[in-house]
Amino acid sequence: MKIFHSDILSFPLHPNQDFLVAKYELLIRRILSAGFARPRELLTPPEATLEEITRVHDPDYVERLLKGQLSPRELREVGLPWSPGIIERARRSTGATIEACRWALREGVALHLGGGTHHAFRNRAKGFCWLNDCAIAARAMIAEQRVRRVLILDCDVHQGDGTAAIFRGDPDVFTFSIHGSSSYPYHRKPGDLDIDLPSDTGDQAYLQALEAGLKTALERFTPELVIYLAGADIYEGDRYGSLSLSLDGIGLRDRLVFDCFARSETPLAVTLAGGYSAQIEDAVEIHFQTARIAFEYHQRRNVRISE
Repeated sequence: MKIFHSDILSFPLHPNQDFLVAKYELLIRRILSAGFARPRELLTPPEATLEEITRVHDPDYVERLLKGQLSPRELREVGLPWSPGIIERARRSTGATIEACRWALREGVALHLGGGTHHAFRNRAKGFCWLNDCAIAARAMIAEQRVRRVLILDCDVHQGDGTAAIFRGDPDVFTFSIHGSSSYPYHRKPGDLDIDLPSDTGDQAYLQALEAGLKTALERFTPELVIYLAGADIYEGDRYGSLSLSLDGIGLRDRLVFDCFARSETPLAVTLAGGYSAQIEDAVEIHFQTARIAFEYHQRRNVRISE
């Protein structure tokens, strides 16, 4: 299975910053120790090109972003300090999601150890998100004529407001977000399908809602590629979460998603999206579990093809 990451760059953060950048290095170590990949199989992508980025984002915003000319208000909205390194990382992370989509179309599934920056709008950054990697990747696959129809399945605890706004009225991309009703963002942008769940929903009710949502989405839209945001922030120990799922419940969520699209043999590009556990080890464990389930799915698919 192809695994992409952009954890090759360091960048300054504010003291006590909530963005758990260290989890990515810990996750890579865990994946290597588990034998899911050898070091040379963890691939670092090129940066997303300006052509790829401006299919989604306003060229004026992109120019100001690259030159560090965002206003103080814009920087407060994103919640991260601007630096050349953090913008290069955002472009490489976007490139990783693009590459994960290309390889998912070849091999059935591919994984990006990051991404899911779903709060970035066409003309502004927001909520730790400079560029909307999933939107850029979806548009890239359509522009390259690899697919005609993409489903963006967002299982982060926060609604994918930027993604919903970007694709509103676009018949080629279907946005489905299942999230906490009390979680950020507090002013929502309607997507094609949104499911708001109350605080402390828990495993059983969440899985029932997700299964029903997948059924509805596939009745309304037939995708040729799925971009899956496998957020870890639905976990009961997450600082920004509200849905109170257990580790086992999140694993069942991932299996439900993989099984759903295995039946139709729809390629799946996985991004990890949010995860802000009070204990960083918990976020790493959740993301590792998603990677393990993706690896198992990839192995099963290869066995079926070889038979």
